Amino acid sequence: MAGNVAADAGLRRDAIGLREVLFQSITAMAPAAAVAASIPSGAAFAGGSLPLAVLIALVACLFTASCVAELARELPAAGSVSTYAAQGLHPVVGFLVGWGYVFVEALVPPLLLLQLGFTTAGTLHQEWSSYPADLWWPWALAGAAIIAAAGYYGVRASARFGTVLGIFEVLVFLVFAVWLIGKAGGDNTLSVFGTSHTAEGYRGISGVFAGSVYTVLAFAGFEAAAPLAEETRDPRRTMHRAVLGAALGIGLFYVVTTYAMTVYLGPDRFARFGASGAASWEGVARASFGLFWVLVFLAVVNSAIANANACANVSTRTAYALARIRVLPRLFATLHPRHRSPIAGIAVQTVVAVGAVLGLGFGYDPVTAFLLLATVIVTVVIGVYIVANLACAGYFLRRRRELLKPVRHLLLPLLGIVAFVPALLTAAGLPVFDFVTELTAPVSYAGPIVAAWMAAGVVVLLVLMRRHPERISETARVHLDDPSPTDPAQSGAAHP
Repeated sequence: MAGNVAADAGLRRDAIGLREVLFQSITAMAPAAAVAASIPSGAAFAGGSLPLAVLIALVACLFTASCVAELARELPAAGSVSTYAAQGLHPVVGFLVGWGYVFVEALVPPLLLLQLGFTTAGTLHQEWSSYPADLWWPWALAGAAIIAAAGYYGVRASARFGTVLGIFEVLVFLVFAVWLIGKAGGDNTLSVFGTSHTAEGYRGISGVFAGSVYTVLAFAGFEAAAPLAEETRDPRRTMHRAVLGAALGIGLFYVVTTYAMTVYLGPDRFARFGASGAASWEGVARASFGLFWVLVFLAVVNSAIANANACANVSTRTAYALARIRVLPRLFATLHPRHRSPIAGIAVQTVVAVGAVLGLGFGYDPVTAFLLLATVIVTVVIGVYIVANLACAGYFLRRRRELLKPVRHLLLPLLGIVAFVPALLTAAGLPVFDFVTELTAPVSYAGPIVAAWMAAGVVVLLVLMRRHPERISETARVHLDDPSPTDPAQSGAAHP
């Protein structure tokens, strides 16, 4: 009974402010892990011009971040991208976006827990050969327990936990970057923001473009503040600032750190830079800066936990938003009577995370499982970004024509779509460009997995449209606009 009362009362209002929601998006972008692992994948194409590729990716991502920020200001809702699509396009699209988004955001924690496991085990084995390199799973389970506990105690505890972790990882890499720039001395050069240092075989702007496509993936997560709108003070203003601030701030962080490592190693040798070995962030730290590598290692581990925590918040809030309008089982709308956290969603999220980590990690191996989940996640998330751009244009054309600004609400969404289509094709392994590698099994299973989940969503959609069409309409509802947080089954129509 207490759980039902809590569910009717809604999420805890005014629990967090700008700092917490800003770091919700920042940690969802996993800045330390992105700098150490995902951004270096672009070096094989952009070489020493990778800083330019990162800068281009930043500009491209700001197009979509601007659209999401505009919608977050107009439509502060736990449903976030689902509500945006429902309002800007159609409730059917909103349901399908929510169906896909809650699925992939629930897969992000196991993805990061796998990384936590194999990164920690590998590092310990490297330092002490007696530690088994394949004993990764205890670290993953420990991370799952930490994230579940943070979520259980409510958004204030979870968001503040993420803030502390986010500050640590950003500071470590910024200090390291400044150190590298100082060590580079006279080798500092702005030529890395040109096209003269691209990798062999990818000369000129083509290499920079290829590098930027791979780098775009490091920006995923900037929208993660939006599902916390109903728990945030002054959400219309705060959400807008948090989404844009995270994308811009972490984008500049990526540019600075990539520049620092490029000029330190030398731009003409940078094509060999990667996520591991001597030519990597940890390798350079080990070779040149003594025990500083421990901080780099801890920052990457910290980043994995912070990212998993942030995305657990996203998945449980999105599930809550869909459950309270009964397009997902009502169980997911159950809140803790004191902490007002979506405890049923957190429990399911934890079970899914542990099951995926152990099932895929032992079924294949933790690195292969990581790549499979990453491909599933990125494919859907980029698709969501493309729909969000369309929804921005549709919302201001259809519903708020008096606020329409052609550049902000029409041109930027178009540019955002153009920027993310190549990244979508690359993530899916479709060899449209010569730098795209076709996926092999089991990573190639990502496409059928996504297709099967979305097909199941279409079946659920058809059943709901036949039996309960009003529930699909409710995906467009903004609950903060209600006069009081009453049971949605008893209240009025969707927000216009």
